[in-house]
Amino acid sequence: MKKQVSVFAFAVVIMSLISCNETSEKVVTETPLVIETMEKAPVKSIMTAEEQAGMSPDEIIGRLKKGNENFVNNNLTQRDHSAQRRKATIGQYPKAIVLSCVDSRVPVEDVFDLGIGDIFVARVAGNIENKDIVGSMEFATAVAGSKVVIVMGHTACGAVKHAIDNTDAASMGMNALSDLLTEIKPSVAATEVDGEVSSKNVAFTNKVIQNNAIKTVEDIRKESPKMAELEKKGQIKIVSAVYDMETGKVTFQ
Repeated sequence: MKKQVSVFAFAVVIMSLISCNETSEKVVTETPLVIETMEKAPVKSIMTAEEQAGMSPDEIIGRLKKGNENFVNNNLTQRDHSAQRRKATIGQYPKAIVLSCVDSRVPVEDVFDLGIGDIFVARVAGNIENKDIVGSMEFATAVAGSKVVIVMGHTACGAVKHAIDNTDAASMGMNALSDLLTEIKPSVAATEVDGEVSSKNVAFTNKVIQNNAIKTVEDIRKESPKMAELEKKGQIKIVSAVYDMETGKVTFQ
């Protein structure tokens, strides 16, 4: 009988030791996960007036490049959008305004790893300027304090392709689209071609996309003496860029 009790007691001790060891191993295993979770706590803050005022145009462009690097590497910042949304009701202090094409495959805020209140975004097919777009840019810079204006084209742009191929939108009852394509055609004519003038010529099309973004920047300077003046004083920068649909990389020109 005593022998059986001793065996039972020994078994209980062994089980206790195993249990303690498993608990210890579990703690060791889970601790790094807890630390990692703490390191990746969602961002709740938004841009402030002080932060906006303290950055130069070059610093802002540098931050946008770093944000795009995060996007390319699938390492976007985690954000608490509910918290940011509530804080944004107080005011907005975006650091830049981006003119992009309407293409649904170009998620502008994600492309630069940005959240609520970080940038203004204007969109129009072919990323061309018009009075309303330029007026919005004047508001963003001269009124709201943004220091960078970016005209961002993108590869495989449908509007540019139709401008290259001389699509007759008016004959299909789309007069407004016809007018829009007409705005892009000077960039087509100004682009040197090696091969056929066709959207199937990818190298040529990409050059037109680049030149179209550059032309829009030049047109913005002409149409807004105020922004041209701010740029001459070094208070803002107006630049062009192209987003690569395959890689996700934005190349500033």
